[in-house]
Amino acid sequence: MKKSVALLLVLMMVIVVGLLPVQGAQQQTITVWCWDPAFNIYAMKEAAKIYATIKPEVKIDIVETPWEDIQTKLTAAVTSGQTKALPDILLMQDNALSKNVMNFPGTFLDLSKSGIDFTQFADFKVALTTVEGKNYAVPFDNGAAINALRVDVLKEAGYSIEDFKDITWKEYIRLGKEVLRKTGKPLGSAVAESPDLLMVMLQSAGSWLFDAKGEPYIVQNNVLKEVIEVYIELVKSGVLVQVNDWEQYISTINKGTVAGTINGCWIIGTITGQPDQKGQWRITNIPRLEKAPQASNYSNQGGSSWMVLASSKQARIAADFLARTFAGSVKLYETILPSSGALATYLPAGKSDVYNKPHDFFGGQAIYAEITSYASMVPQVDYGVYNYEAREALGTAITRILGGVKMEIALREAEDTVRFLMGP
Repeated sequence: MKKSVALLLVLMMVIVVGLLPVQGAQQQTITVWCWDPAFNIYAMKEAAKIYATIKPEVKIDIVETPWEDIQTKLTAAVTSGQTKALPDILLMQDNALSKNVMNFPGTFLDLSKSGIDFTQFADFKVALTTVEGKNYAVPFDNGAAINALRVDVLKEAGYSIEDFKDITWKEYIRLGKEVLRKTGKPLGSAVAESPDLLMVMLQSAGSWLFDAKGEPYIVQNNVLKEVIEVYIELVKSGVLVQVNDWEQYISTINKGTVAGTINGCWIIGTITGQPDQKGQWRITNIPRLEKAPQASNYSNQGGSSWMVLASSKQARIAADFLARTFAGSVKLYETILPSSGALATYLPAGKSDVYNKPHDFFGGQAIYAEITSYASMVPQVDYGVYNYEAREALGTAITRILGGVKMEIALREAEDTVRFLMGP
């Protein structure tokens, strides 16, 4: 009887010990803020699965947070000294990264010595995540610009996708006029007052709205003037139709009222959303300016990158997580590409069989490998601290110019507005 009681006590002790956490393997949680369930959040979830095979004790907690909310919460937390309210990792829009690093010094972890090999990413993307020689983010999605066209419409006009490869904007407009005359369809569309297409053109020639010293570079920017001249001709010729908002822009693509679009490669998700158009689309590089000395057929539109908060108590683990996934796993990019279309600027991924696989929707064209090659040739520019303000001022300027205001006057107004917002 005593032996039975003793055995029972031993068994109970074994059970209790088994329920206790093992020392040295305590679970750690990394909190991530990002937006878009089908794109960024999906990618982060897949990254978490990969890291779980490396460090199962680390949990990645993803909090869906719209970009506007991220910026608002970040500003409020830093200015009030409540940085403990911030996550360990957040997704940052590339065109806002420099401004946030400069405005909030010490808020983000310098990843320069984290062991991440930044030479494995497209140069232009690394430049966007570098401030004063320090790497503050792991580059993520590829915003390389593409010229996507409906080959069935081109065929009706007597052309093919090859006719649009490596061309100038002058040639694009000439071809566009013929397509419009023969099919009744403009080559593309753009949201009125939006500077997006203008910025694509500007970066393709290695120029931007600020000079090397961070001063507004609008009035004296001859590349910008050429860009505006091209845009005016696109609109007035009917080759490009302006619409009122983003929804209408998407509608022109989905309903086939235009023959194509020029935008960041992320627009592929919109294009492939129309199954009845399968096989009718192809992509090529964008047109180039004629006068600009550094004109190219490559540019970028949009994009975001992952940043680690310096206030994070687990900053080292957060950096290691990014290093082993978004900065070190071809498998991750192979996994997320088919479902989300999330193209990498991580160059090793471009050599993957998945990236080189023919895309049925695009008539068997290996579009992902092609876009990755485009990304490697995008000119580098410095967006500057006041990028949003400058873009908005330019959007207003182009509307005034199309309305009849002289270019010199509209550009002077835009530059004065930016200087005022920058302060003394």
